[in-house]
Amino acid sequence: MNGAETLVKTLLASGVRVCFANPGTSEMHFVAALDRHPDLRCILCLFEGGVSGAADGYFRMSGEVAATLLHLAPGFGNAFANLHNARKAQSGVLNVMGDHADHHLRFEAPLKGDTVGISQAVSHWTRVCSEPGRVATDAADAIQAARGGNGRIATLILPANMAWDPAEAQAVAPPPVPLRRPLQDEVAAAARALRQPGAILLLDGPALWSDLGLLAKRLTKAAGARLMQPFFAARFRRGAGSVAIERMAYRIEDNLALLHGAPALVLCGTTRPAGFFAYPGRPSTPDDPDTRLIDLCSRDMDIDWTLRALAEEIGEADLGPGDFTALSLPPLPDGPLTLEKLGQSLAALLPEKAIIVDEGITASGHLAPALKQARGHDVLTITGGSIGFGLPNAVGAAVACPERKVVVLEGDGSGMYTLQSLWTMAREGLDVTTVVFANRGYQILREELAAMGVNEVGRNASQMFDVEGPRLDWVALAQGHGVQAVRVEDMAGFNAAFAEAMGQRGPRLIEVLC
Repeated sequence: MNGAETLVKTLLASGVRVCFANPGTSEMHFVAALDRHPDLRCILCLFEGGVSGAADGYFRMSGEVAATLLHLAPGFGNAFANLHNARKAQSGVLNVMGDHADHHLRFEAPLKGDTVGISQAVSHWTRVCSEPGRVATDAADAIQAARGGNGRIATLILPANMAWDPAEAQAVAPPPVPLRRPLQDEVAAAARALRQPGAILLLDGPALWSDLGLLAKRLTKAAGARLMQPFFAARFRRGAGSVAIERMAYRIEDNLALLHGAPALVLCGTTRPAGFFAYPGRPSTPDDPDTRLIDLCSRDMDIDWTLRALAEEIGEADLGPGDFTALSLPPLPDGPLTLEKLGQSLAALLPEKAIIVDEGITASGHLAPALKQARGHDVLTITGGSIGFGLPNAVGAAVACPERKVVVLEGDGSGMYTLQSLWTMAREGLDVTTVVFANRGYQILREELAAMGVNEVGRNASQMFDVEGPRLDWVALAQGHGVQAVRVEDMAGFNAAFAEAMGQRGPRLIEVLC
């Protein structure tokens, strides 16, 4: 065996079953080893941002760590934006970054780069393999690190000669280090704070999509407190049957109103809320200056234990119909296209247990009201704000949950960052329907410019905000990547196209002119 062979055997022995890859020459021995073990599924992505985004979506929906295969510092750099989103989502990702053979690094070869530096800028854990006989144990440690703290970014840098030199045996990743827990006195203090009228428990993590949400609702109801979630959450349950949890807003002004007057804000599995950006004359954080902020349980701590400990302190109230979202499907709308009507159509036709990957940017706020009472579904959002997340995240979600329908709500500008993911959907036969809102520009930037107090847009700004001249042809782009596509210009066309997509398996794309 060689080092690469021990790496693959360690991945399999440790329960890693998927590798999203964009390999290069330095990784050829790793590729050869993967080829000898077809039980580890290798999925090619045509851009490294698709690799990292897919690994993120895979973890969000499966809770399992996938491996990525990235080519030296430039390849890792291409993956960086979606690794940033994955880090903000608390996703566990194991990166295997190839590097030049260590004896070659003293030469200034074209692809030589600071592999350690670029890894450490986004990874929680980084290690360079320094002996072929230690590749297996290094890999096991990397897997343990990626699974730790509710999900972390771990990067193993594999010089080419560590992969091709002889090595023996394999390793098995040890279990993650036990999660930290708050002190009992801290739990008791948080429980007292939540009993104050108007107090808020701000919650993120598995409670937003698992049965832990029921416990959070019971204990906040017993305390008389409000239960809230961040606007950008890695995954949350929405629609019929979901626990009623207030969702924070995108705009700082709206969040100031939501949190105004709260005597206490208890954080569990999340961080202090902050504005997406700073704005002249506005605060950076929306919590009331008189609100007592209690950071009870950080994102990398034991959220499950903390909620159960809170429930023991506070008690649990019985839940009734008003504590859950009721099903209320709208009729299919007709006539001219509007975003509100599109939301109604999506809500009416979306199947049970669908997964929505939301990168609709400015469109999403108009779609959400109707989708709140659609059939129960999961939502994945762009946690780190780095666009180009939607299409690759959907790839990972579909690989994790092949039996569930995946729907991507995608802006035309953001979709162009990682449109190569359409090809991966086609090659793998993934059941993903992409809805592209073609407003011919970066509309969010127009809104942000206005929020900064600039209301007149001249030629230079328009040239940077619009994607006109030439117009993007998403039907041609999708078909060129092997995905069936259609363009719709009215509600009848959208209703028919989306209903067909929901009734068939395989990738589809619908371009909506809006």
